[in-house]
Amino acid sequence: MNRALAWLLVLGGGAGLAAAGALTLEKIAKLRDPAYVPTCSLNPVVSCGSVMDSAQAEAFGFPNPLLGIAGFAVVVTTGVAVLAGFEPPRWYRVALNAGTAFGVVFVHWLIAAGLYDIHALCPYCVVVWVVTIPLFWYSTLDTWPGLAALRRVHSAVLVLWYAVIAGLVLHAFWDYWTSLL
Repeated sequence: MNRALAWLLVLGGGAGLAAAGALTLEKIAKLRDPAYVPTCSLNPVVSCGSVMDSAQAEAFGFPNPLLGIAGFAVVVTTGVAVLAGFEPPRWYRVALNAGTAFGVVFVHWLIAAGLYDIHALCPYCVVVWVVTIPLFWYSTLDTWPGLAALRRVHSAVLVLWYAVIAGLVLHAFWDYWTSLL
């Protein structure tokens, strides 16, 4: 595993961990006071409260951010360990890639839920989306040498991936965005 990937694990995992932690604190505040309006609820579209109140926010019977806290803690720890000289064995890299694959699939399910079922975006969730995609992508390229040809276009894949998601967000909330003009 190279140092660039290690730094991505530390920085991306740190951002994801911070977002998951903030969401957890917001969820606790909402549990203490059902009338609490989360600080990330800014308007009808950018509304953590709407997302937090949905069934999708507890997909496994507990708040999703707890998965983020656990998963991103592993990601950050791995990055720090690699920067300190640890060379993860193949089984560990495969496991890390499997974890990020679960994360990216789960995030895309949540993206679809936010856009088409809940009809709201949570800014902290968007941070998790943004960091999970490259964590998955680059851990995949690191883990599977047969994908070496994709390394030449690695950033183009990410740009296209983000562009598709941005297009879906624009489309899903087009009426709201245009009402602001």
